[in-house]
Amino acid sequence: MGPLSGIRIIEIAGIGPGPFAAMLLADMGADVIRIDRPEVSMFANQTELDFLNRGKRSICIDLKKDGAVALVEKLVRSADGFLEGFRPGVLEKYGLGPDDCLGLNERLVYGRMTGWGQEGPLANRAGHDINYIALAGALEPMGRAGEKPAVPLNLVGDFGGGGMLLAFGMVCALLEAKNSGKGQVVDAAMVDGASLLMTSIFSAFQTGYWGERGTNMIDGGAPFYEVYETADGKYVAVGALESQFYQVLVERLGLADSLPNQYDMEQWPAMKERFAEVFASRTRDEWTQLFADTDACVTPVLAPNELKDHPHHKARNSIVERDGVWQPRTAPRFSRTDGGSPADAVALGHNSHEILTELGISDADQRELIANGVVSAAGQRIGD
Repeated sequence: MGPLSGIRIIEIAGIGPGPFAAMLLADMGADVIRIDRPEVSMFANQTELDFLNRGKRSICIDLKKDGAVALVEKLVRSADGFLEGFRPGVLEKYGLGPDDCLGLNERLVYGRMTGWGQEGPLANRAGHDINYIALAGALEPMGRAGEKPAVPLNLVGDFGGGGMLLAFGMVCALLEAKNSGKGQVVDAAMVDGASLLMTSIFSAFQTGYWGERGTNMIDGGAPFYEVYETADGKYVAVGALESQFYQVLVERLGLADSLPNQYDMEQWPAMKERFAEVFASRTRDEWTQLFADTDACVTPVLAPNELKDHPHHKARNSIVERDGVWQPRTAPRFSRTDGGSPADAVALGHNSHEILTELGISDADQRELIANGVVSAAGQRIGD
């Protein structure tokens, strides 16, 4: 079930944004076959926690062994999409680059996930999320006034600007291939994606609306768009940007008649101090209850392990829990072809026998591939 049901994607296993992109496609119903290296996984004893590989099938192939590339080529011929996350030129050395694979299957959509892109002076340089967002203009605006840029989680570069951009690109190219009958290469670079996520900020910067770091409306500069500590050492998030929401906020705080104009930026530092004093007078849950029936845009700052117990997440079944393991359900939601709860991840090579059989490879030949170290079948018994 899912809107991508019937689509087959071959994923060369990697880390981070590539697996996340393939996870999104699997969540939407695509048959994702993950080609794993025959190595010990960091989730070897906790496969149920390998969330980025949920809903995928796994075959272990050692690309350095004779005959391995021929197996991948068989998979490519049967696929709609192919997804990899190596530096430019790596798979070309194995004969599995875009030209090679499109030569086998002209309808193939070949997705490439890199930090810097397939060309340019940095294309072959190493990097991580913090480097990509730094060069994309996304890191510099993050943080408090008078302080260095804050190091964020790797959501902007790796997952938002990387994996999600690649998944979007793959779906776009798959739709186009249905009309044209021809595949193409999707070059998804995290530095490009991070810049794309900054589109509205770049606009504000050039209009003169955006000032120095930590002094703006939505970067912690405004007292009504800020995080405040509560009496119990926890936090609430305040996002009362619009005047009607701000009015409710200050009324519930008991400050309606004691503050200057909402948009008097010179007064913002003093206003933030006053807000902080008031929020520090009650616990997070007390403030949550006080604002529960309002549009003041005040919410508790939840730790990850608190999500599954929140009433809103419960009502929407946003967090799926099985055998004590919890994770986000598939998103977005669809009225007719919704994927629902994500499928579990499987151990490396769990589907090797099954996939090889689908490719028409006999049990005898499968045993030979395993004996030669080309394929690992994760302890599966190959029929006599």
